[in-house]
Amino acid sequence: MRLNAFLAECGVAARRKSVTYILEGRVRVNGKIVLAPYFHVNPEIDAVECDGRRLSILSKEYFALNKPRGVVCAVIDKYDPVVVDLLPVSARDARVFPVGRLDKESEGLLILTNDGEFAQNLQHPSKGIMKEYEVLLNLEINDKQLRRWREGFEIEGRRARPISVEVMSKEPESRWLRLVITEGLKREIRTMANLVGFSVETLIRRKIGNLVLKRLNVGGFVELSFLDMCSKIFKGGSV
Repeated sequence: MRLNAFLAECGVAARRKSVTYILEGRVRVNGKIVLAPYFHVNPEIDAVECDGRRLSILSKEYFALNKPRGVVCAVIDKYDPVVVDLLPVSARDARVFPVGRLDKESEGLLILTNDGEFAQNLQHPSKGIMKEYEVLLNLEINDKQLRRWREGFEIEGRRARPISVEVMSKEPESRWLRLVITEGLKREIRTMANLVGFSVETLIRRKIGNLVLKRLNVGGFVELSFLDMCSKIFKGGSV
């Protein structure tokens, strides 16, 4: 098994992030630092450590969470509560991590797992998995501004263009939008809103693929099997 894949199987991080850990010299195989992400290891024989901790392949766990505001999408943070604190202690012991990001002031559907390959596939742009958000702006938006938003923007040297942006309701005022994107850049929706002349008061992720947030209370979660999680994301379902 390739070293970065082994780290992912142990719940350290997704494969891409595991490459970073390896190149930073944080991984040892049989006591020696290995800087080659594609170095082959035998999980039954080789002793692999990351940051001094012996690694072993974990049983896979999958959670869907309704993230509240004020909670950070991280495993650990010096200053703020993190999303894994909302899960059972056993989930932290299993080294689950958030798939993708919602910024601290955003809320809504978030998937957490210790399955690095699953996380990588869910986030990779080639998969084209859409994410739907409900966005409350500080002011009403008009048709001209909507057209400008739909055209997209250059953000940090990359083209950011939503799949769709629609006003959810004209009553009592057109401040709520439904917005769909695929690849999410850091704070992409808030940045696009700023470029059109707005600020975002509320941002809720409502869908990942075909998985819809319906029943979970804020801060609530549900644990799913791999097959059930995949079925809901790719075929349709709700939590």
